Amino acid sequence: MGRHGWDSDTRRWRLTALLGVGAAALALVVTLFGTLTGGPSTAGTTRDGATVHGTPASPGGTPEPYVGWGFTHTQYSADEGAGAATRSVQQLLGHGGGLAQNQHIMGWGADNPEPVKGHYDFGALDRRIDFMRASGGTPVITLCCSPDWMKGGRAGVDHTDWSKAALETAPTPDHYQDFADLAATVARRYPDVKHFIVWNEFKGFWNDARSRWDYEGYTRLYNLVYRALKKVDKDIMVGGPYLVMDSVDPRDANASTALKGPWGAMDQRVLDAFSYWNAHKAGADFTVVDGSSYTRDDDLLPDEFAATDKLTAVGQWLRRQTHDVPLWWAEYYVEPGDGNGDRTGWTEPHRLAVQATGMIAMVRGGAGSGFYWNPEDSSGSGCAGCLWTPTDSSGGGRALPMYDLVSRFAKAFPPGTRYENVPVAADDVPNVRVLASDRTVLVVNTQNRTISAQVDGKRFDMGPYEVRWLDR
Repeated sequence: MGRHGWDSDTRRWRLTALLGVGAAALALVVTLFGTLTGGPSTAGTTRDGATVHGTPASPGGTPEPYVGWGFTHTQYSADEGAGAATRSVQQLLGHGGGLAQNQHIMGWGADNPEPVKGHYDFGALDRRIDFMRASGGTPVITLCCSPDWMKGGRAGVDHTDWSKAALETAPTPDHYQDFADLAATVARRYPDVKHFIVWNEFKGFWNDARSRWDYEGYTRLYNLVYRALKKVDKDIMVGGPYLVMDSVDPRDANASTALKGPWGAMDQRVLDAFSYWNAHKAGADFTVVDGSSYTRDDDLLPDEFAATDKLTAVGQWLRRQTHDVPLWWAEYYVEPGDGNGDRTGWTEPHRLAVQATGMIAMVRGGAGSGFYWNPEDSSGSGCAGCLWTPTDSSGGGRALPMYDLVSRFAKAFPPGTRYENVPVAADDVPNVRVLASDRTVLVVNTQNRTISAQVDGKRFDMGPYEVRWLDR
């Protein structure tokens, strides 16, 4: 859908299996054999992909169908860089029990996991999982994307097509089972990962001829993966469909007449796709979607703060359709990107205020888990919306304001929180957004000016776009 700013530079081959002279010699023999016979190269891969990697975290009892609030690792993250910087981020994340962390199996920092059928390269994914374990976060894996040979491309470690178009191609139907088998291999390799999301944004499942989503194809893939994971471990939590909950101008030909508001109208084709999956799925421990507060044309209706009401309306609709199955947001966006997908047009206080308002809106819609898409940079000093400074130097890995928001939100409002209504002065209602539990109140000033607010019986001044935390 163009939101992720996919960069082909994410292709970073790591021949982690080539440890020692003997292993290197064996890999050379395999490569030469492949060349002589015309077969695809398997250099640096292993046949025992399902072997448990490292030291899995100790089990914490039967997993629950929610993980709280956290973030998704993207192309650059803190698993690489200067040792002091990566340790700094590990310590940050470890405070308060850690944040939920999500990682894809291919792309966004992970290499092709199965470049040849039955030959695996989990080096990059291993490192991300190791980082999650070291930082104490609840690990989540998104089962996307698929190796080239599953989608019409060439097999071989040197043939992976990292273009955005290729990455966002779905497996062909004759390889759905192969993808399910790969998912099962991943689950066996990381037995401490108990939460899996199936695919990402219906990538590759658009039906041009019918101008709608191929929800039949996705649901078939989902069901095969669901059953494969449950066969590995019945306690594994599986969710989908990770649809983009696109909204449009109410005058759009595809606008829903049933789910709409001042923020626009939902694209009926998205609702149809969700309804089909919901009716035909093999099962789901949680529902997961993503989306933005703005329309597909990047319109913030009626403004950037009120537009977040869409996240509440969509969440409430989803909960009704699923009869209150736990709801996750795999991604959520409140700031439109530029032509390159970068979101750098707002000041950081403005960005934080709208992000906080969006998170409040998701909770009001019934969500108990959500992942901030962390736009990390590989280097430099400026990183709009990032959680921490780049880890390329020993002085990196320092917390940024967005980290404070996400981590405090996760700690203050964990799954199972009972939310309370608190009094807000009548003249402050248009100017603030509020979320409260029995212990904490989050207040957001939606105005680009100083205001005097009265919330929960307390009177205080708030600076422009200030995000304030109150103890009760």
